[in-house]
Amino acid sequence: AGAAAEARFISSAKGKGLFATKNIRKGETVFVERPVVSSQFLWNALYNYRACDHCLRALETAEENAQRLLGKSSLVLPHPEQCSTRKDLHQQCPRCQVTYCSAECRQAALEQYHQVLCLGPSRDDPTHPLNKLQEAWRNMHYPPETSSIMLMARMVATIKQAKDKEWWIKAFSQFCSKTANEEEEIVHKLLGDKFKGQLELLRLLFTEALYDEYLSRWFSPEGFRSLFALVGTNGQGIGT
Repeated sequence: AGAAAEARFISSAKGKGLFATKNIRKGETVFVERPVVSSQFLWNALYNYRACDHCLRALETAEENAQRLLGKSSLVLPHPEQCSTRKDLHQQCPRCQVTYCSAECRQAALEQYHQVLCLGPSRDDPTHPLNKLQEAWRNMHYPPETSSIMLMARMVATIKQAKDKEWWIKAFSQFCSKTANEEEEIVHKLLGDKFKGQLELLRLLFTEALYDEYLSRWFSPEGFRSLFALVGTNGQGIGT
């Protein structure tokens, strides 16, 4: 039958939009795509909601999820056969122990960005630059969460690892761009009234953790604000 919708370019201010290609029935899947990058919310991860580090699929069974949320370890859910979590397929990164739902996700993450971002034995070291960056973000961006600084980290790591760096830069630049004033408004919305000082602190920590000569513009004050606004405008937060 073909896809029910297609992405088309609208304008540089709006970027792409989704257009119906036929009448869509109730319950029909409209559009499926893989995110360019995705990352679990940092407070969500801190509160032990276990999800695949690459595709964000839940790693808990429905029963474990209910037990944790209700604080009742004795809770038993009926119909365990309806639960789609497959623990026998889960895999960990052998160096830093982050968990994936499958060998495919572990491999995909490794090939796209994880070589750069793998903390290895420093996973719990608060002085590691990436951990300092995440801690600073958590202290600025409390729940309910709408974004994560690690989306930007994965964007940088993706380009660092890529053989064809230009292809990825082009892919990221396709997202709609904003004027300096609009960018400032988006950052203000994400970080609140102290956003100027907070953005500069994040930029310094981001630079310490990830600086790359090839992407030097992204680490300048203007470029970092643009990158921040890009994620703020185009990111989609999914609460589960």
